[in-house]
Amino acid sequence: MVKTYEQGDTSVRKVASRFGVAKSFVQKLLSMKKTQGHLKPRQQTGVMKGELDQCETQLAAMVEQYPDATLLEYCEYWGTTYNHWVSTSTMCRALQKQKLTLKKRKVACGETALQAGFPP
Repeated sequence: MVKTYEQGDTSVRKVASRFGVAKSFVQKLLSMKKTQGHLKPRQQTGVMKGELDQCETQLAAMVEQYPDATLLEYCEYWGTTYNHWVSTSTMCRALQKQKLTLKKRKVACGETALQAGFPP
């Protein structure tokens, strides 16, 4: 769009209608080209931090103390202990970042399978 306008013989309004954009968008691009000298996108800044990123030691202690707990139980424990309620997905991401895995309940799975009628 900028090249088309810079070739001359046309107005901002005609360039906008030719490319199907608003006149203000073409003006914005032209002013960016004039002030910055290019139209490259700006570099993204900042990093999204998780809610539990600062709680590494507490999370590790919780998992060590209760290795058989489910994500929901971890969330309830965290909310009652630290008065900071989080969702199961938040808890899961925090545990995955620290490479803390949940221990599988073999007994509970076997009992559930027997109750459902599955052979052992």
